Amino acid sequence: MKIIKTEVLINRGPFSSSSAWQEIETQILHAIKAVEWPPGSGSFTIRKQSGKKRGEGSGVKPIKAAFMAKLKDFGWHLETRVDIATVKTPGPIDATRLVGDKLFAVEWETGNISSSHRAVNKMAVGLLKKKLIGGILILPTRELYQYLTDRVGNFRELAPYFPMWQALNMDEGFLAIMGVEHDFVSTEVPRISKGTNGRALF
Repeated sequence: MKIIKTEVLINRGPFSSSSAWQEIETQILHAIKAVEWPPGSGSFTIRKQSGKKRGEGSGVKPIKAAFMAKLKDFGWHLETRVDIATVKTPGPIDATRLVGDKLFAVEWETGNISSSHRAVNKMAVGLLKKKLIGGILILPTRELYQYLTDRVGNFRELAPYFPMWQALNMDEGFLAIMGVEHDFVSTEVPRISKGTNGRALF
């Protein structure tokens, strides 16, 4: 799997120049590249099959599970609940890593576009409340999206709202959106079922 585009929404303060960020970025890149299909192929080939019809297209959650398993191998904590001082505590963050007295957060989208908005908003509030030092949302490009089951959020659909988050006023923090995509498309590979064990994808 590969990263096609990265949109940095917020980059304030010295964090993005630190060795901590360099290590975090390297681990995220390695975890994305480690996701492969079919298993053992050394690349990510998606089945050329539209995800619009019931029972067709490839599952999303196994892809996320493979990425998260790799981050866990690097020492990240999964499903972390973070108190960002809201009226209602939001759901857990997919993966976090401690940076000083704050956390760096990563979310991998498996829901619809509304879920994508909630994920970015959750991290943005975490930055504003100084609970997080940074955060990244990873989601499919439009090109990968067409082969996935369900109507998952995707980079192009979220892009019109980037200016809203870029306008946030804070002294320190890093927030970015990453668009990921398959390496190849083929009718010769099986589709990724929703029940596939994520660890089998790398």
